[in-house]
Amino acid sequence: MATPKVISVIMGGGRGTRLYPLTMERCKPAVPLAGKYRLVDIPISNCINSGLNRIFLLTQFHTASLHRHVQATYHFDPFGGGFVDILSAEQTEKSVDWYQGTADAVRRNLQHFRTFPHDLVLILSGDQLYRMDFRKIIEQHMSTGADVTIAAIPFPVSKVEGLGLTRVNDDLSIAQFVEKPKDPAVINSLTLSAALEAKLEQPVAGEKHCLASMGIYVFNRTALAEALDNNMTDFGKEIIPGLLGKKKLFAHIFEGYWEDIGTVKAFFDANLALAQPLPPFNFFDAKDPIYTKDNYLPASKINNCAIDYVVIGDGSIIEDSTLKHCVLGIRSFVREGTQLQDVVMMGSDFYETPEQLEANVEQGRPHLGLGKGCIIRGAIIDKNSRIGDGVTLTVDGKPDGTYPHGVIIRDGVLLVPKGGVVPNGTVI
Repeated sequence: MATPKVISVIMGGGRGTRLYPLTMERCKPAVPLAGKYRLVDIPISNCINSGLNRIFLLTQFHTASLHRHVQATYHFDPFGGGFVDILSAEQTEKSVDWYQGTADAVRRNLQHFRTFPHDLVLILSGDQLYRMDFRKIIEQHMSTGADVTIAAIPFPVSKVEGLGLTRVNDDLSIAQFVEKPKDPAVINSLTLSAALEAKLEQPVAGEKHCLASMGIYVFNRTALAEALDNNMTDFGKEIIPGLLGKKKLFAHIFEGYWEDIGTVKAFFDANLALAQPLPPFNFFDAKDPIYTKDNYLPASKINNCAIDYVVIGDGSIIEDSTLKHCVLGIRSFVREGTQLQDVVMMGSDFYETPEQLEANVEQGRPHLGLGKGCIIRGAIIDKNSRIGDGVTLTVDGKPDGTYPHGVIIRDGVLLVPKGGVVPNGTVI
């Protein structure tokens, strides 16, 4: 079978309202992850590890930090033809408004894709955590003669809320696709058949499972052009259901770890899970590494601390503190006497100079990072935040809402937004 020419298209995401305030000044794919990465590093790394090096990244909202990261990180051998090309929403003679959805974003960029010879288009989300060899879904797509192949993952029926579900025949052809169904009867009608359950490498146990769309699609070039020759704006809601009965649609079943980082709670839990002894996602996989920007930082320095299940990014300084079940980003500063539990701290973009440190003291402004004697539990501390001495930040059953000094509780998680300043002695 001839090897097809493939281009990859990563969706840069919409406004990211469910991740607010993490998306207050950045788009979803630019949100920091696991101490040193960005969410966008996941799909790009999966492409590279799968031998796919022609990658388009479609962006729209708060794109500056994403552009800086991608441009500083991904440099390809000029003889290999690889690239990560950033395509921002733009005004044209035909359109002057923003992308109206995932399908609309791809439609408006077909003219750019045509410049590069290709047979298949691999469409990916920019805000998911998973490791996948795309060669497998491409091989299946070619062997079945599909027009469209959709990656799908088995999910128990009790956890499928907000996901697109497929009813799949035993030959993996798709018989039905329903975007985010709520009716239990509809969900039960979409459960896996006994024959498909028997084919799974990891047998399901307990309640029935459905196949949930991962938002990963392989399109034949001509099938994509025909599917977008209309005014439909979204793949899951309109394009895929509209192709049923008209094109050959197949499902590719994926059984590995996959997490949609769509909410503050999902982001918080996915990060803290990385601090477990055997995390569900392994960043230490040397065979399929996750790539990111090399910041050329010194090793972290930890002085007289009690640390249990903690991930610490490069260039951090932790002094005489107690940390339990935390993820700290690059250039994190934790000063003496501080206690952290279930905390995701994103660190800082820079080190303060001696002059800046002196100016902080004169102006009564906290230094970057966490001050002395703080108690913080169940929180996300975004980048470049300044938390003063003796600050207590805990959720402890507090309702979602906005609190003093810009502190926000959302999805049961306390957040200090990027660049936030919490004065000495604050208790929330």
